[in-house]
Amino acid sequence: MNLNKLLLLTSLVFTNLLGFAQKNHAHAPVAVSPDSTAKYEHAEGDFKIGEMIMHHISDAHQIHFGGSLYLPLPVIVLHDGHLDIFSSSNFYSVNEHGELDFRDYKGYRNHHEMIEYVGENATHDTHGHTVLDFSITKSVFGMLLIIALMIIIFRSVAKKYSNNPNTAPSGFQNLLEPFILFIRDDLAAPAMGPKKAEKYVPFLLTVFFFIWMCNLLGLVPFLGGFNITGTLSITLVLAVLVFLITSISGNKHYWGHIFWPPGVPVFVKVILVPIEIMSIFIKPAVLMIRLTANITAGHIVILAFVGLALMFGQKSELAGYSVGIGSVLFMIFMYFLELLVAFLQAYVFTLLAAMYFGDATQEHHAEHAHS
Repeated sequence: MNLNKLLLLTSLVFTNLLGFAQKNHAHAPVAVSPDSTAKYEHAEGDFKIGEMIMHHISDAHQIHFGGSLYLPLPVIVLHDGHLDIFSSSNFYSVNEHGELDFRDYKGYRNHHEMIEYVGENATHDTHGHTVLDFSITKSVFGMLLIIALMIIIFRSVAKKYSNNPNTAPSGFQNLLEPFILFIRDDLAAPAMGPKKAEKYVPFLLTVFFFIWMCNLLGLVPFLGGFNITGTLSITLVLAVLVFLITSISGNKHYWGHIFWPPGVPVFVKVILVPIEIMSIFIKPAVLMIRLTANITAGHIVILAFVGLALMFGQKSELAGYSVGIGSVLFMIFMYFLELLVAFLQAYVFTLLAAMYFGDATQEHHAEHAHS
């Protein structure tokens, strides 16, 4: 029951914080735009691999499934106290090349996936006033999808455990039990001790499965190119949650070692204390950057080899096939490597979070032994 409550609480925190954070992260270069339109430059033989990569790994107000198939998402903006809700399809039309031609709608403009208010008389080179953007973007949609799947799966597993506590696990219960026991017995218990670990296991399980499932969703072909944990604002929220739990859980020994380390000369404390205070913020920042960088890097490498084959194919059909064969083989290798990385990054994030919680809650045995 605690796990289900935590899942629901986590989803609410994600939804509220990301509404503000996403609009500062989306910089997909979908566009250059005369007369308030935005599209890829489509000159003969002018394929821009950088724009293609950034378009696929950046957040957006629509999901691209390939070709001319787009799924519009809800746009929710607040400007001058007025809330507007409409479909992102009002911002664009799909041209003959399967690309988006952008336009203004109700005085709003989608400028490189940043919603701005430009008013009725704005010209194409006029940047309007920014608005509060609470839109359901691609990353938010993927995040909510994963949270919904987690709630459904874990409620089903919890129900089986409560109804049949003495029977052998089956189905999803059988699949998830080794991971649940692994997080509890091999990550949380060694870091905090078995008794204290029980308090933090629900959060650690939530974080582990959320990151892992988000990473796997990003590897499903033709499903919109999700890059959920490669979105800095999402990993920022995860890091903030770890920071808050660590800070709230910290006992007097934890804070004492930070603000007045025992057994250290005073002149050394003057240097050491600022470093210790900085480490409070550096640790969650490292969690955030490591996860974002590793997941994004994997997507970039795979997309770079796709773009390489397309770029050589425009110059020569023979070169396209020659490079394409090598690119496909390397992409297959990278894909299986990314499946491993998807699990490892979830594991590393959960392990470090457990270690931070353990440091915050451990008793000062060493000092007692010394006395």
